[in-house]
Amino acid sequence: MASRFANPTFLWRTGALLVASGIVTGAFGAHAIRKRVAPEKLVAWNSASHYAFLNGLGLLAISLHPRFSVHKFAGPAIALGCVFFSGSIPFLVLNPERFKFLGPVTPIGGSLMIAGYVALAL
Repeated sequence: MASRFANPTFLWRTGALLVASGIVTGAFGAHAIRKRVAPEKLVAWNSASHYAFLNGLGLLAISLHPRFSVHKFAGPAIALGCVFFSGSIPFLVLNPERFKFLGPVTPIGGSLMIAGYVALAL
């Protein structure tokens, strides 16, 4: 039985929103902040954008699988991990001093994404 967060509809919608956010942050990085941040910070920004886009596509694919779309851990872990990872980096790029507390959130998000994909393989 699917849970509230481990069901095809939730994963599909979350995946679509992550793809959209990846496109938006990528465009924002390419046009609005490109000349306002250091190149190494732009690399971090682009990584966040790419991870959101790719994990969104991953969730879209997972939502279509009959068994994995209701996996109690994998999809929600990937979704939450991506939000933590890709959501924290733009704040850290734009104002690292103010959002310094988000520094540990980024690797936690990455670890959750990895754990979610490993769970699919088990």
